[in-house]
Amino acid sequence: MSDKFLTGKIHSFQSLGTVDGPGIRFVVFTQGCPLRCGCCHNPDTWDTQGGTTYTSEQVLDKAIRYKEYFGKDGGVTVSGGEPLLQAQFVKEFFSLCHENRINTCLDTSGCILDQSVKDLLAVTDRVLLDVKYTTEELYKQHVGCSFHKIIEFLDYLEKNDIPTTVRQVIIPTINDDEKSVLSLKSLVDKYKNVDGVELLPFRKICQSKYDALNMQFKFADILEPSENAMQKLNSLIK
Repeated sequence: MSDKFLTGKIHSFQSLGTVDGPGIRFVVFTQGCPLRCGCCHNPDTWDTQGGTTYTSEQVLDKAIRYKEYFGKDGGVTVSGGEPLLQAQFVKEFFSLCHENRINTCLDTSGCILDQSVKDLLAVTDRVLLDVKYTTEELYKQHVGCSFHKIIEFLDYLEKNDIPTTVRQVIIPTINDDEKSVLSLKSLVDKYKNVDGVELLPFRKICQSKYDALNMQFKFADILEPSENAMQKLNSLIK
């Protein structure tokens, strides 16, 4: 591998994603995450020592193969894990994407905001911000970081006019009531840069991953939300 480019730890790739940002996108899942969310679908991405090492140029080469499918709305999305742990690497990859006229999208929890992250955001066309809950108590209990960090991150996105889609996983008995969703709506309504809110149903298809890793899935006993329940909650944020 060339020493001209930075290297990063990658968990996996998805060639033609349709749920990770606008249009059709090449999705890069980075390895490593500092959070321990009870609803996490990818516990196999937590370990910072796992994954496969790639240079930013190698990842670009993979993305370019699918450029003809992106159209005017698509591009690349870097997700995780938590890509902010490898902000310098992702920043270099996004810069290479811009050189090749490829749109960039960052899927993140917003739990880190240092200078390297700010440099990354300067070459990010859109942020998909996962706002897990809207209270400090639930963040401390089910995520492992402070809700205030996410607000600080959101404030920075607005200050720098970075288009943002806020996403939240709806988990029965925790954040699936009207009060919780209206709290999220009240929060995002304060930010002019937030132009979309997506409520995602909690799913348990990840149970096999936890079993394979001999790990406890903390939310294993929680039921998945019904389609009708999701429709009602989505009607609150329209």
